[in-house]
Amino acid sequence: MATVFNQPTMTNCNNFKQVARALTIVENNLTGADELLKNLSFAKTTPIIGITGPPGAGKSTLVNSLIDLLLKDDRKIAVLAIDPTSPFNFGSLLGDRIRMASHFNHPDVFIRSLATRGSLGGLSAKTIEMADVLRAAAFDYVLIETVGVGQSEIEIAGLADTTLVILVPEGGDEIQHIKSGLMEIADAFIINKADRADADVFTNNLKKIIGQKKGEHPPVFKTIASQASGIAEVAAFIKASANLPHKRRELLMTEKAYKLIQQKLTQHIDKKKLQHDVAKALSDKKFNLYSFVDTYV
Repeated sequence: MATVFNQPTMTNCNNFKQVARALTIVENNLTGADELLKNLSFAKTTPIIGITGPPGAGKSTLVNSLIDLLLKDDRKIAVLAIDPTSPFNFGSLLGDRIRMASHFNHPDVFIRSLATRGSLGGLSAKTIEMADVLRAAAFDYVLIETVGVGQSEIEIAGLADTTLVILVPEGGDEIQHIKSGLMEIADAFIINKADRADADVFTNNLKKIIGQKKGEHPPVFKTIASQASGIAEVAAFIKASANLPHKRRELLMTEKAYKLIQQKLTQHIDKKKLQHDVAKALSDKKFNLYSFVDTYV
């Protein structure tokens, strides 16, 4: 499989089966995964668009509407939709695809669901590698929709070239948003469900807050994703951003390197086995978590 990606990559996104097999090899660390990744070549600059925000903000619906507009330019689009993994049964619903059902069979849209596998930051440890496989496959845009778990989602800033933070008018008061790490990472804010009460007031207050906190004014868009209202402006921003030099390239590469090193150091740990070993160790009344971790490592 790796040798396939050594060839010119401009046509790889036309072979979804090939891309899917490569992603499966990387995600599950199957034989040949390391060779495949080390031999990736990038024939074009593919922007990675991170879409994040709290649960229920309408991220999947917005992505679905964005795809419609981006496709009008005869573009190839890949979507990684990330769902949380249950800490109890290690399963994942992978339900975001339901809202993108209209694009399942589109020849220019590739959709892949991905479980966090216990990652607390809204990103699977494999997301970086899988995003690079999609970049090497020469898609025009890679959209990554994160799980929506709150402040820890700032990890997306270390992966995406452009980060969109989606909020809703009833999402909380201004002080709560000032505290949120999401406010620090946005290249643009999207107030979705803007037909709801107080949307204008919320938008105006947000503009004041981000101006004070960041010393600059990233754009704020109002959308009603379920009606495709305001999506054209967001799509135009994404297209314009794709042609700009990355302002945080050093930070982005550092965060990606750190995440990959962290993954390498912990890949030998089986979380199911760890849970079993913890359960066994708990039978000892003198159980000490820190001593257990030392012996386990």
